[in-house]
Amino acid sequence: MYRFLLTPRWWGINLFVVLAIPFCVFMGTWQLGRFEDRVQTHNAAEKQPAPGTRAAKPIDDLLPVDTATSGRPATATGRYADQFLVPGRELDGKDGFYVLNMLRTDNGKALPVVRGWLPGEPGNTAVPAAPTGTVTVTGDLQASENAGTAGVHATGGLPDGQLGIIGAASLVNLVPYDVYDAWVTLQDTDGSGTSALRPVPATVPQGTGLDLKAFQNLGYTGEWFVFAGFVLFMWFRLIRREAEAARDLKLGIVAEAEAEAGAGGSTAASTDADADADAGTDAGRNADADADAAESLSSGVGAGAAVVGPADHGVRPGSDAKTGGA
Repeated sequence: MYRFLLTPRWWGINLFVVLAIPFCVFMGTWQLGRFEDRVQTHNAAEKQPAPGTRAAKPIDDLLPVDTATSGRPATATGRYADQFLVPGRELDGKDGFYVLNMLRTDNGKALPVVRGWLPGEPGNTAVPAAPTGTVTVTGDLQASENAGTAGVHATGGLPDGQLGIIGAASLVNLVPYDVYDAWVTLQDTDGSGTSALRPVPATVPQGTGLDLKAFQNLGYTGEWFVFAGFVLFMWFRLIRREAEAARDLKLGIVAEAEAEAGAGGSTAASTDADADADAGTDAGRNADADADAAESLSSGVGAGAAVVGPADHGVRPGSDAKTGGA
């Protein structure tokens, strides 16, 4: 009954199933692994000591920024240079902006330093001046922002002196010196804690933590396993339908149905045959009428020939009498 599984069509179906199910299982397992990685990084971040309790290290010792070094206290020494205001940043549910200064270090590169946050709009709020001279700053290390970071202004069109994204890629076009591919946020804005600037808390690196993307990975995991089950279900359903069709054919159920369909066709053919027979009868009657007409015509012609025949032979009684008298 299941010999149809060896036909070329079913070889193609079986091959698709054999490849599709492992692929769906692999993708579901990979998405599940991504979710587990995010859970682990979230748990690791919660177990890390507070930034103020960890020893600060030079900025060069903590680069590049990764999940292990993000949020670690970093130190750098230099002089404050260019200042930028970063609009559209919230803190405790209030709108405001960051105050960012470029710290030019002794090695020639500049480190973006967020000195703090102020409420309001840039240009309408007084900004405390940055310290002068050589300073040593200690701030929580952060990775450069990108277009996917929350709160960034990636569309451009900002006034001079404002910055939409804190990152080396955007700052390198605004300053004439090299920039670190990282930035720090100060937790003590002026060293005394009396500045109007409010410290900006460090954020966890992107791709970690139990955020929306983590639960998206979990949802994708379920989808891939559902796809695998659906492929298997459809495969069994097709086999069952094919087997039922083969069984019906073996029992003659399909043949009877075809016979009934053939009987209907025979009735129609019989009706057509009757119509053709009637047409043939009419044609036969027409043929008989034509034959009678032909026979009548033939008889008339023969009688005419009999009348005309003696005249053609010159049989004239009067002439013969006269000739005989001579």
